[in-house]
Amino acid sequence: MRDTTEKRKEPKQKGEADMDTTREHALATLKAYTKSEALLKHAFAVEGVMRYFAREAGEDENYWGIVGLLHDVDYEQWPEEHLKVAPRLLAEAGYDEAFIHAILAHGWGLCVDVKPEKRMETVLYTIDELTGLITAAAYMRPSKSVMDMEVSSVKKKFKDKGFAAGVNRDVILGGCELLGLPLEDVIQKSILGMRDVHEALGM
Repeated sequence: MRDTTEKRKEPKQKGEADMDTTREHALATLKAYTKSEALLKHAFAVEGVMRYFAREAGEDENYWGIVGLLHDVDYEQWPEEHLKVAPRLLAEAGYDEAFIHAILAHGWGLCVDVKPEKRMETVLYTIDELTGLITAAAYMRPSKSVMDMEVSSVKKKFKDKGFAAGVNRDVILGGCELLGLPLEDVIQKSILGMRDVHEALGM
């Protein structure tokens, strides 16, 4: 994927402008609509995991990261209209249709009919719920940290339907199938991605 943080070398078309894909702009956009510390930490967790997957795949780490950062941009203020308001907010912030499609796709089958098409979109769809489960599992540990988290611990919590009952296990499993990866691998990569941002998570 082209590095979207660099200015284009080809001439712009009439009326066309560069999309601001800096993390600073994404964070400012997120914070304009999200004040909850828990939701901000969730955004940072998803961002960290998206960056990890991108880095491992040799993709654009910054772009994948800001998609993760902004995936719930409308959730706090419009929870009943989640991903219905997001397109307007993101368009007003200067994000293009492809970016908005990536955000919408994580709600496939839940609140929108936009199916993940690119691998980046499928990763987001898969790990969004999983980061919530990992966070909940970490808080149960004496360390309250992801730094000593093990895949087996998360897998055990995953199987316990009474633990973090709001986490949609079917979405996670369906996403793993779309990615062609076993659940254990996705859990491992997600833990490592969250470790990269553990300070921002307070974990």
